[in-house]
Amino acid sequence: MKENGNQLGFTIVMICVALMLTACRESMDDLEAYILAVKAKPASPIEPIPSVKTYPPYEYEGMTWRDPFRPSMSEGNEARSTTTNNGPQPDFDRSREYLERYELDTLSMVGTFRKDDSYWALVRDPEGIIHRVPEGNYIGKNHGQVVNISDSQVVLSELISDGAGGWLVREASIALGDG
Repeated sequence: MKENGNQLGFTIVMICVALMLTACRESMDDLEAYILAVKAKPASPIEPIPSVKTYPPYEYEGMTWRDPFRPSMSEGNEARSTTTNNGPQPDFDRSREYLERYELDTLSMVGTFRKDDSYWALVRDPEGIIHRVPEGNYIGKNHGQVVNISDSQVVLSELISDGAGGWLVREASIALGDG
């Protein structure tokens, strides 16, 4: 009896599978009709490749001309005559001070010191050493001379190269607690 029940279940499953397979066959007719319609249309012509424009070759003759990255003799002489003779210039003959070996942004003001009539700024270098700096001393790599010391900052007057042989004056400062 048990074997008879298994055969009945197997037969029912086979009938369901056969019905499902026959149900899928109907949609294929529409697909085949669409493919035949597309194949029946004539192909549209392909646009031709655009022609390539040819340019005449250029032969570089730069070795016979002036170098564009250097000023001409007349420009160079003119620039030197207007900038090097006039305006401020650093004193290259003076001996460099200790804090001139550091960039200004690596130094920090940590306080001030007063003794009698003398007033100093206390400036820490990158190694952590604290230096007493009076007005008139030089600090930083841009020929910065200390022009004023207050309780909150050290004001410098720096000389910056203008790139044409001259020098420009720029004010800079180190505030208390910078760095």
